[in-house]
Amino acid sequence: MAETNTTTAAANAVAAASDCGLRPSLCVARDVGGMLRDSGLRPTRQRIALGRLLYAKGDRHVTAEILHEEAMRARVPVSLATVYNTLHQFTEVGLLRELAVDGSKTWFDTNVTEHHHFLVEDDNKLFDIPGAHVSVDRLPDIPDGMEISRVDVVVRLRRKA
Repeated sequence: MAETNTTTAAANAVAAASDCGLRPSLCVARDVGGMLRDSGLRPTRQRIALGRLLYAKGDRHVTAEILHEEAMRARVPVSLATVYNTLHQFTEVGLLRELAVDGSKTWFDTNVTEHHHFLVEDDNKLFDIPGAHVSVDRLPDIPDGMEISRVDVVVRLRRKA
């Protein structure tokens, strides 16, 4: 139950941050600390800076390398290892969804609602598919003592020749 409450609080905080009206960058900048506190994370300077970069552009998909590059351009002094750690911490408390699309690349999604993805292989880009637009009719039997935490569908696309 506590995990569900944390996830709900995180989803509500993300939704509130993305609905801030005409000046979202100011609202997000102010709310990142609250999002972190509500999720049980201490709002450190680096977490707040990375959170501002993550959420200032609305729902999106990033890799640790993309976020690290954005941090460097914004003159946020942070190592790639810290970016990875922060992304994993945000994921653990429900502020992000982790997507292992390829064996070599992990994406992090700021949209934590129930949904799926298109992957454009030529461009290596992800796009959201609303959860209601995908139907999974049959799943295998689940081993004893286990439960499904979520089902991720990734539809891979490529440009026609």
